[in-house]
Amino acid sequence: MLQVLHFYKTYYPDSFGGIEQVIFQLSEAGVRHQIESTILSLSTRGDIDNERVGKHVAYYAACDFEVASTPFSMSAISKFKALAAKVDIIHYHFPYPFMDLLHFITGIKKPTIVSYHSDIVKQQIALKIYAPLMDKFLNSVDCIVAASPNYVKTSPVLQKYLSKVKVIPYGLDKKSYPVADEVHLAYWRRQVGERFFLFVGAFRYYKGLHILLKAIQHTDFPLVIIGAGPIEAALKQQAQDLGLKNIHFLGALPDEHKAALLQLCYSVVFPSHLRSEAFGITLLEGAMYGKPLISSEIGTGTTYINIDQETGIVVPPSNPQALRAAMDTLWQDPEQAQRYGENAAKRFQTLFTSERMAESYIELYHQLISNCS
Repeated sequence: MLQVLHFYKTYYPDSFGGIEQVIFQLSEAGVRHQIESTILSLSTRGDIDNERVGKHVAYYAACDFEVASTPFSMSAISKFKALAAKVDIIHYHFPYPFMDLLHFITGIKKPTIVSYHSDIVKQQIALKIYAPLMDKFLNSVDCIVAASPNYVKTSPVLQKYLSKVKVIPYGLDKKSYPVADEVHLAYWRRQVGERFFLFVGAFRYYKGLHILLKAIQHTDFPLVIIGAGPIEAALKQQAQDLGLKNIHFLGALPDEHKAALLQLCYSVVFPSHLRSEAFGITLLEGAMYGKPLISSEIGTGTTYINIDQETGIVVPPSNPQALRAAMDTLWQDPEQAQRYGENAAKRFQTLFTSERMAESYIELYHQLISNCS
């Protein structure tokens, strides 16, 4: 059995972001291919060993302090070295500068893969300090994996390492999502109706929710928002200031409720307007449920998932008028919206299943081990 160690700054159940979900999906799918995955992350819960997450095991190092969104841990050094000694492959998840340090501190000699999830966009001052370490780290690893060809073309960092870059799209397994039962479906029909636009995601600066709220001003479009985050209060105040009536802030919801709303919604709208949104797992979820998609062209994986006029509509970023026009186009033409949704589901099955992602990574794992032997 091939053993893989994944390392990233956070993981379930401390955080449920897109990168964590990719690690989870890859680890769970790997079980069917005789791949044993172990996860190491940092946690405010302290040092924890051998915690079961799904069909795999996670270890947590106590977070000692955090600088520029980067958690650090002294205990992570020994944990990482001990876990790395037992596995065949080290699978890093970038960006996480402390991870780069650990790679060199512990003197890793195993085959190494980096899943390059995103450029560093917001922390530009910190990036100038970090850049030499980042370049040394990316030079030292065996392979760098991006999630879309779009991102490779538009990332100045990845352009420097094209000889070792491969593209493996993220994937989801619909079987890992709860089946929306009639109780949950009936509940949400009563609460929000059966025809609404849906946003799912953390309330972060790059998600473009402020643009979406402007887009629906003076319209009757019902909008359901699942999620929470640091700018929640500001967004609710904006909605109030704009006089929005047909909007539902539902907060973070259990998966059973989220699955019901994904099944019920008319369209998934994803207004992220900055490159910090490297892919867009929510768009994948919308496609998986056969929904027409609306997103912005930001040169990342969002437009690899959502093909304009095929699976939905792509608009310029930070443009409330264009976003409103896209929503109106779908709203007024249910037949076209249904075609887009059907095309999105087909594209999902062709490119974005967790099984396909796992098979591609497993092939890469074996290739690297063969090259290093």
